[in-house]
Amino acid sequence: MGKILFKKIDDNKSICLLCSHFCVLQDNEKGKCGVRQNISGQIVSLVKNKIAAKALDPIEKKPLFHVLPGSFSYSIGSPGCNFTCKFCQNASLAQSPAILNEIDAYEVIPQNLVKEAVASKAKSISYTYSEPTVFFELMKDTALVAKEKGLLNIMVSNGFISSQGFDEIKEFIDAANIDLKSFNNDFYEKICGGKLKPVLETLKRMKKAGIFIEVTTLLISGINDSKEEIEKIARFINNELGKDTPWHISAFHPCFKMTDIKRTSADTIHKAIETGQKHGLFYIYSGNIFGDDFESTLCPKCQNKVVERKGFYVIENRIKNGKCFECGYNINGIFE
Repeated sequence: MGKILFKKIDDNKSICLLCSHFCVLQDNEKGKCGVRQNISGQIVSLVKNKIAAKALDPIEKKPLFHVLPGSFSYSIGSPGCNFTCKFCQNASLAQSPAILNEIDAYEVIPQNLVKEAVASKAKSISYTYSEPTVFFELMKDTALVAKEKGLLNIMVSNGFISSQGFDEIKEFIDAANIDLKSFNNDFYEKICGGKLKPVLETLKRMKKAGIFIEVTTLLISGINDSKEEIEKIARFINNELGKDTPWHISAFHPCFKMTDIKRTSADTIHKAIETGQKHGLFYIYSGNIFGDDFESTLCPKCQNKVVERKGFYVIENRIKNGKCFECGYNINGIFE
């Protein structure tokens, strides 16, 4: 039995402890996510057993390039998010509970979700599409069943979970892709409705807990793509997570409330990758640039192509027992 992730302040007021907003809610009030509500002093989930999206995705789509390359991940998402990113690519799912006060979802049973995953030959279940922190209960209930069936559990997240919330998930999450959207707290506050420090703390906690991490940064031209900021992210990854932590640098495309910003060029992404490589990072990938040279995995030692990709699909996987097929170098990841 896990902890109750809220604390009563008085008869009508409680504080939610699940994410790093720590929303203080009056009776009937909802949190920033739009899916957690104070009902008679108890903060409850409005999506505890509900999802709005499911699909069988290539695991590369998460994106995770060092976790069972070429496999499929049974992916689920519920409405709601604890961020309000102006560039949200899944706004109709993530933002509708807070903006429209609507939860368009249907009820599911965790055991049935896992049965579907197994039947589909998936090797993992990914909690994704919106923000899995806010559908924590469903994620936990599903993940515990998935573990029994030998499936990996993957969290695709903004990393804004609290330390209390993290303590409740660390035993059943095997791998995660965490958005490190910027290294500037102003960016987090003004564009995402969050803060930088809790995200950095989550990344460090995951590393310490033995959860395999990949990091994604969406570069937006003129906003978070300066060389100085790229260098700060690269140094953080190197110093705190390890130089063999995969980093996905993705191109922004206009959407939601940022349709006036131009698409990020391939040249901008390539310069950022070059900066990361100069800071010693082994595995840096381009995102949202189909057919790019930086989609494949190279061995850091001999530079042979150990996983060849095109888009989200693996053309050839030459990793053998977690090692480079040519020189035997250990490639960081989960390959068995």
